[in-house]
Amino acid sequence: MSTATTNTEAPWHAGLRGARANLLPGLALQGFALLLVLAYYHHAATHDAVNRLADLRTEMGVTFGILSTGLCGGLLPFIYLKSMPATRTRYTWAQGAAITAFWAYKGLEIGLWYRFLAWSVGEGNGPGTVVAKMILDQFIYCPILAVPLTVLVYDWCEHGFSGAALAAEVRAPRWYARRVLPMLVSNLGVWVPTVCIIYALPTALQLPLQNLVLVFFTLLLAHISKRAPVVAT
Repeated sequence: MSTATTNTEAPWHAGLRGARANLLPGLALQGFALLLVLAYYHHAATHDAVNRLADLRTEMGVTFGILSTGLCGGLLPFIYLKSMPATRTRYTWAQGAAITAFWAYKGLEIGLWYRFLAWSVGEGNGPGTVVAKMILDQFIYCPILAVPLTVLVYDWCEHGFSGAALAAEVRAPRWYARRVLPMLVSNLGVWVPTVCIIYALPTALQLPLQNLVLVFFTLLLAHISKRAPVVAT
C-alpha cells in the first residue's frame, strides 16, 4: 500500500514517501510474522494450531485460498474503511464487492504461485531457497503481474467501473512509472523481509500466513492511504 502519487511527483520520490509512511507499521507486521513463525517451530500449541489450519487448507483445496484471501484482502479492509468516518465514502458497496471478488481471485493466483515456487525452487526453508523465492516473488512476479493488475483493478473501481476512463489513464504517458513503480518501491521495505518469513514455512502454511499479514497490513495502513490500498505478495 502506498499513498497517492501525483502527475508531477517523480515515481522514486513517491515510492520513498510511501516507504517512510509504511516503515513503522511494516516493522510491526514483520515482527508479528516472525513471532508466528518462531512460535510454529518452537511452541507446541502454536505448531498444532497452525498445522490444523494447514490440514483445513488441504481439505478445502483451492477453495480455501479463494475464501480466505477474499476475506482478508477485500471484505475485512472494506468493512474497516466503511466503519471509519474519514474513509467511509472511499468506496461504494458495489466497489467493495468488486474488490472482494478480485482478492478472492488473488487467493487462487497466489496459491498457484506458491506451488509453482515449491516445484521450481524446492520445498526447503534453507537460506538459499528462501532468498531465491523472495527474488522471484518481489522482482519478477510483483513487477510483471501482481502490482500492475492490482493497480488496474483498484483504478477501475475508483473510476466507477468505467473502462473508458481506465483506458485513458493507462494510455497517458508513463503509466507504469506513475502508478506502478511508486507502489513497488514503497512496498519493498515491508514485503522483502515479510516474504522471506513466509517462505520459511512449509508450502501448505505460506498462504494462511500471507493472509494474516495481508489483513493486518491493510488495516494498519488504510488510514494513511489517500487512494486504494495496493498490496504485493
